Amino acid sequence: MAEVVFEHVTRIYPGNDKPSVDDLNLEIKDGEFLVLVGPSGCGKSTTLRMLAGLEEVNKGRILIGGKDVTTMQPKDRDIAMVFQNYALYPHMTVADNMGFALKIAGTPKDEIRKRVEKAAEILDLAEYLDRKPKALSGGQRQRVAMGRAIVREPKVFLMDEPLSNLDAKLRVQTRTQIAALQRQLGVTTLYVTHDQTEALTMGDRIAVIKLGLLQQVGRPTELYDRPANVFVAGFIGSPSMNLNVHPVVNGQAKIGDDTISLPADAVNKLTAEDNGKIVLGFRPEDASLATPTDADAFSLKVVNVEDLGSDGYIYGHILTDDSSAEQSTMMSDQNKMTTVRVSPRELPGVGDTVKIHIDPAKMHLFAPSSELRLN
Repeated sequence: MAEVVFEHVTRIYPGNDKPSVDDLNLEIKDGEFLVLVGPSGCGKSTTLRMLAGLEEVNKGRILIGGKDVTTMQPKDRDIAMVFQNYALYPHMTVADNMGFALKIAGTPKDEIRKRVEKAAEILDLAEYLDRKPKALSGGQRQRVAMGRAIVREPKVFLMDEPLSNLDAKLRVQTRTQIAALQRQLGVTTLYVTHDQTEALTMGDRIAVIKLGLLQQVGRPTELYDRPANVFVAGFIGSPSMNLNVHPVVNGQAKIGDDTISLPADAVNKLTAEDNGKIVLGFRPEDASLATPTDADAFSLKVVNVEDLGSDGYIYGHILTDDSSAEQSTMMSDQNKMTTVRVSPRELPGVGDTVKIHIDPAKMHLFAPSSELRLN
């Protein structure tokens, strides 16, 4: 049983007034692959290092398998860590690198060899056991680092951005191997990354963190379909969600010179602090081209188009009368443009003005004051 629990865990570095991780409550189930994701400097590596025992916990406690490990030495926690930069010994062979921790622990030689060979077979490294790290590719070195963790047979795997040093193709290949490997071994895993594509494709659940505060935890589809707030909505998904603040007029969102109907229950949740505005979000695939006469559609001036063969993307600016008193404010960072996915056979030309219809069932509505979900 290797369930991991963070209870009100806080880490404040010396000389800082603000916590790097603030009152974290998180549970990783036995055998679960949980991905901790967030932008650089949000506190995800600090969380991992506190679990490993490499960082002090200022408040709260951490439990592994029901046992309080908050003040326990790293070597006594029965965890194995895979780092971003492999951290292999250059003068040792692959086999010696993988078995080094067991050798230090005084494990018999034949047992070490047996475990190393078993891990090498799982990782497709059997033919490289007598090579030195310099004779391996980046992906193979990262697999050796994984093997070093596997032979320990720990209760918990900790992985700190292990794919960020690999090229794009190798990254895709290796992330598939890691996910399959974790399911095969069934070891509780906390995987840290800033890449939300990795998070969506690998994790049983994802925890999103921002400025040391946990924003939302859930299955990948939950976070994609029902983000709890504006930050999660904009962070999860690629291309990211279109998010704009629009004035609300007679229960409708004013988008440029057009209006879009809003569900009454969401509009009724707006407060005085929201100043009669709403944050409307939609994913590029949840909108489509409309005819000029369609109701509930807005005008978009096309600035750029992309034909990817299987998909087409339109990038543009919401068309508005500049003399209007209230303009829509964009919150998503897509070069300040609205993105819509269409069939590549229907791509308009650059400079065209098109009408865009948003699927009402796939709209994401948030309160501007709290940035929390309304619908």
